[in-house]
Amino acid sequence: MELNIDKTGWKSYRFDEFAQNISQRVEPKQTDLEIYVGLEHLDPDSLHIKRNGTPADVEGTKLKFYKGDVIFGKRRAYQRKAALAETDGICSAHAMVLRANTKLIDERLFPFFFHSKVFQDIAVKISVGGLSPTINWKDLAKQEFLLPPKDQQARLAELLWAADEVVEREREVKERLEELYYSYISENILTNKGDKVKLSKLGQVIRGVSYKPEDLSTKLTDNEFVLLRSNNISNMAVNFKDINYVNRNVLNDKQILQSGDILICMSNGSKDLVGKAAEFVSSEYEKVSVGSFCAIFRPNKSLIGNLAKYLFQSETYRKHISLLISGSNINNLKNSDIESVEFTIKSGIAADNVLVEIKNIEKQLKNQISFLQKSEHLKQGLIYKIF
Repeated sequence: MELNIDKTGWKSYRFDEFAQNISQRVEPKQTDLEIYVGLEHLDPDSLHIKRNGTPADVEGTKLKFYKGDVIFGKRRAYQRKAALAETDGICSAHAMVLRANTKLIDERLFPFFFHSKVFQDIAVKISVGGLSPTINWKDLAKQEFLLPPKDQQARLAELLWAADEVVEREREVKERLEELYYSYISENILTNKGDKVKLSKLGQVIRGVSYKPEDLSTKLTDNEFVLLRSNNISNMAVNFKDINYVNRNVLNDKQILQSGDILICMSNGSKDLVGKAAEFVSSEYEKVSVGSFCAIFRPNKSLIGNLAKYLFQSETYRKHISLLISGSNINNLKNSDIESVEFTIKSGIAADNVLVEIKNIEKQLKNQISFLQKSEHLKQGLIYKIF
């Protein structure tokens, strides 16, 4: 969508002129509010809070928010977490509760501002600290941003909310297809009775490449391989965003990816991400490997081996992984952890029929994920264009 915006009449304002920092503190044990929102409940680049906890789940002083406020994750701002509160509640002190000054900014346009590139870039730039960089209000308050005249803002907000509605509809379809996909795996591949099979019998686990900073480059040459990392393992698919390259000399032959390999995240600060897996298929890049925080599962050519990638998407797999993760600040898995995961496969399974049906569902789901990504890209493009 082409959007031409004349910014001639736009004015620059300090952040604290159009946004109020609401710092009303609450003790979880002394509130009648029922909703608690932590940073773990916020999704990157989403205005919507789709899960929450309760005050009984947490300790320590929290912040109160009201319906219409924006909860912005001031800790690790690079995660791009900012969402609109649709009810009253309390939230993590690692967030800011921000409220629009409606004299300068339309309250319906206000939440989208936090997903703009200009805000996100500045938020990361002014964050201070090492492992968990955090934004101080006094530093954010004095930053200046360009805003459209008030009489244009309602129309812009209407456009952005329409784009957001398309994204949310696409997301609902994706979630329904995911439910179908996972339930099919549970009902047609796995069972509570039958023969138990460990992943060690279905393939080989190969740890990713250990490398030194000097082994990396940003350009692909005849002797360089694409190096995929944990961030390149998406839901059911491998993405090629933010890739590096590594010299062939640091690889062994087994670490060169083959179509049908399954990539696994083996180490991450988030427990939810450790163990996530996706199939690698031949791509525009012919020479690809994977970093040491990941592993490769190379299925064998048996009938059940062909079903391996679906086992990695099952609830059974996730439950096993949650029990195997070790570490404190960083969560880790060993090769032997993956090899030990055990499944009860339906005996006498009509593997050919199962493969045809699950591949059909998988294709629909991947198509829907593609539609959703395009809608998200369009929405984000509009936000960037406006701000």
